[in-house]
Amino acid sequence: MADSMADGPAVPVPRKIFVQTLVGVVGAGYAAAVAYPVYRYLATPARREASAPAVTEVALPEATMPKPGTALSFMFGTRPAVLIHHADGTVACFDAVCTHLACTVQYQPQNGRIFCPCHGGVYDPATGKNVAGPPPKPLRQHNVEQRDGQIIVTRV
Repeated sequence: MADSMADGPAVPVPRKIFVQTLVGVVGAGYAAAVAYPVYRYLATPARREASAPAVTEVALPEATMPKPGTALSFMFGTRPAVLIHHADGTVACFDAVCTHLACTVQYQPQNGRIFCPCHGGVYDPATGKNVAGPPPKPLRQHNVEQRDGQIIVTRV
């Protein structure tokens, strides 16, 4: 009789099952909380673009051309873009979407850079090349030309 008592009860105590279940649920929640940002980092923003109609050209009134040393933010289809008029007279246009986690970037003429405030990504305003921070790729560049009183921006 003493031997059968030493083995313990054959059925787990309900409190033990509750604690095991609670630990499992909390562990799964923690794993999901860690895994989701990793997934968002690894999954490119291109998936969201795939469902939107492709815009290949945007025409802006020539009067909207920014003054030298400034920039114009506008929408290229469903994506923000930035048209930069450099002090030397050259013009460059890029998607204003950081290649790290798809935050909107800003042109900072006083610092001579395109900056992503989310994680400190820095891009070259002449080429769109990623020069500092976590962005893995350069900004998508667009062609710019002026004709018939309009600024024509086309996807490269």
